[in-house]
Amino acid sequence: MKFTLSWLKTHLDTTASLDEITYALTDLGLEVENIENPADTLGVFRLCRVIEAIQHPNADRLKLCRVETYPDGEGGRTEEVQVVCGAPNARTGLVGVFAPVGAYVPGIDLTLKAGKIRDVESLGMLCSERELMISDEHDGIIDLPSDAPLGQRFIDYMDRNDPVIDIAITPNRPDALGVRGVARDLAARGLGTLKPAKTATISGNFKSPVNVTIDADVQAKACPVFMGRYIKNVKNTPSPQWLQDRLRAIGLRPISALVDVTNFMTYDQNRPLHVFDADKVLGDLRVHFGNGETLQALDENEYSLDSKMVAISDNNGVESIAGVMGGMASGCTDDTVNVFVESAYWDPITIAMTGRKLKINSDARYRFERGIDPEFTPTGLDLASQMVLDICGGEASEMVVAGAVPDTARQYKLDTDHVVSLVGMDIPAVQQIKILTDLGFTVNPDNMVDVPSWRPDVQGEADLIEEIARVASLTKLENLKANQCRANCPAWPAPC
Repeated sequence: MKFTLSWLKTHLDTTASLDEITYALTDLGLEVENIENPADTLGVFRLCRVIEAIQHPNADRLKLCRVETYPDGEGGRTEEVQVVCGAPNARTGLVGVFAPVGAYVPGIDLTLKAGKIRDVESLGMLCSERELMISDEHDGIIDLPSDAPLGQRFIDYMDRNDPVIDIAITPNRPDALGVRGVARDLAARGLGTLKPAKTATISGNFKSPVNVTIDADVQAKACPVFMGRYIKNVKNTPSPQWLQDRLRAIGLRPISALVDVTNFMTYDQNRPLHVFDADKVLGDLRVHFGNGETLQALDENEYSLDSKMVAISDNNGVESIAGVMGGMASGCTDDTVNVFVESAYWDPITIAMTGRKLKINSDARYRFERGIDPEFTPTGLDLASQMVLDICGGEASEMVVAGAVPDTARQYKLDTDHVVSLVGMDIPAVQQIKILTDLGFTVNPDNMVDVPSWRPDVQGEADLIEEIARVASLTKLENLKANQCRANCPAWPAPC
């Protein structure tokens, strides 16, 4: 699970440092596997000015540039460096980005060395966007406004100094597959305050021309609820820059606004969705078990669905492998005008078996087979619909609802004395209750605890105790156990 620090801060109001956040994540059981810090790879690239650009004496397509650089940063001392440049837009007065000798240029996988180009010394590079992995643009070097702050780091000027954090998620923590769930854990640890949840209320101006039915056997076993909304007259433009940047940072390729919205919701809220091109849907949608039908999926492979897999079909046939991957035939393109947005809850075991048999690894499968929040089904649809309206325009229908959100309500008794005796840490009862409350649990006056719908892993008092212990500190718990063994076990340090 990847996310950027700035993305995390859209949900968490915090002043904690990157080191404090990453330490807390691992101590909470969300082990940090890797940190990609742009400052480590792009921190040496600074804004510069071309004092003079003249024709290279030995090459028609090269220019000899005298470049004013700031090795100590903005406001520091200046140096004049000679650079040979082949960019067609290199010119006197240009403000660009300079890479000094010794810098590693990630876009071309090259560490710069002092050298000669056509018998003329060159001591650095004027960079293109592709060389800094900002975009695929490489027809010319970066050309910035004349008033750009010379000497400033390029990542700071472009607001791209945003570390990417990669955490390992255990199968029992599906809630941490969304940035909001990660932020909730950190807030419970005390590293900030969880910001209010985003909301959207869409009443709808017309009835959807696409409706949905769920076969009775599917509703009983695999899909208790399916919700959707028709949005007409959209423009499937490229996503706004902030959304493209956010997706690229975690390794996803921006495709189009409609697809990017679903990818954003998957990672931001742990709410996988699917968008059909409604003009390619013939009649209504039916959710049913497969019967040997085939589908060319969005990965361009063809799959056959058996009687244990769930399909979404229209009058043309199967249009989607439920909870796993949509089909090419009803996929959105740049020409899409009308869409139907799907938000459904799928049985984890059914999805796991389908994905495993078909050998499809998708972000949707990964989340549904671990168990997403069923109560978030309508909210997720509203949030996604609002994003589509904000980015693509259009007009939304009333919500289409088939089935009903399953009831996941359950209570367990919390014995605060038992927590202390079991984990061996002195965690006051007030702190225990606060930890559970901050994690979204409701603790009643009689210490009966209501479990939130996004925590399918919590199935008894032992799980409540585990939540309290890990938020208090897994490290302290492990050290405490080691000290107890050391003091009481004559065979220490042999394993028990």
